[in-house]
Amino acid sequence: MKNLIIPKDYKSLLCLDQTEKAIKLIKDQFQLHLSADLRLKRVTAPLIVMKHTGLNDDLNGVERPVAFPIKALGDDKAEVVHSLAKWKRYMLGELKVPAGKGLYTDMNALRPDEDFTNIHSLYVDQWDWEKTITKEERSLDTLKKTVKQIYAALKRTEYMLEENYPSIKSMLPEDIYFIHAEELLLQYPDLTPKERETKVAKEFGAVFIIGIGGEMANGEPHDGRAPDYDDWSTPTLNGYKGLNGDIILWNSVLEIAFEISSMGVRVDEEALERQLKIRGEEQRKTLMFHKKLLAGELPYTIGGGIGQSRLCMFLLKKAHIGEVQSSIWPDELKEKCKESSIFIL
Repeated sequence: MKNLIIPKDYKSLLCLDQTEKAIKLIKDQFQLHLSADLRLKRVTAPLIVMKHTGLNDDLNGVERPVAFPIKALGDDKAEVVHSLAKWKRYMLGELKVPAGKGLYTDMNALRPDEDFTNIHSLYVDQWDWEKTITKEERSLDTLKKTVKQIYAALKRTEYMLEENYPSIKSMLPEDIYFIHAEELLLQYPDLTPKERETKVAKEFGAVFIIGIGGEMANGEPHDGRAPDYDDWSTPTLNGYKGLNGDIILWNSVLEIAFEISSMGVRVDEEALERQLKIRGEEQRKTLMFHKKLLAGELPYTIGGGIGQSRLCMFLLKKAHIGEVQSSIWPDELKEKCKESSIFIL
């Protein structure tokens, strides 16, 4: 309950029936724009993967996956996905998708180690997407161009929502602002990473923070990243490290920095070797995915995830993610929300 934010005088702009219809509108519109702008085709995704393949996303490296033995496979263990960061890249290779095109999917995951907050749930639903690029396109310019395309899809979806529900006014700024995590540290050396995000998000409304996962000047990363999908250790032209980042919006209802997407240029052979060594995870090189990558058998890609419930929550100006998705919540939390006109599904 200490993590629960109750906005003063909160009242949902839509009733429950309108909310359900608006959720469908947002999801339909956004994936339409996203797939067209990035040239992505929809594919079917797994809910579970085998543990020994190395295909599951390790997130920050400490979160426990939901795992279970399979009787028909001699009790070999399967895991419910955390996300599909590595699976998508593997599938691009299997489908032989050429450079300039990619895939997206509806990803459903379980993350039992998440804390209960206004924006975190045990159930995660997002659009996971991945696009094939050339080795020459593994650059900051490619990253920024792709971020701008995603942001344009967000803006068009917001416009369509306002057209259908006039009580919901568009608030996203015209452009998204780019800044490196190292620059943020220099500007606000005495603040925590989350406090820095709050500062820059409130000032610009929409920001992409570059360089998530690599050690900065203070010896710490801005935030955690697994070593085997995003490239957070390759020096860029301006001297900073990293070819990845987060799209963060200013949430005026909760008055917080609101992460909507994590994405980046994926590791090549050299970056994977380097990052596994930095994290002391070199034993992963024996896993199927990592062996294929190191052998040059996987395409160069850029990819990420965009939260479906997060996007709906933001655009509908909801106070809690439980207003736009069904999950498990403590009874105390549900009662406290109900008292404050926050109706959990």
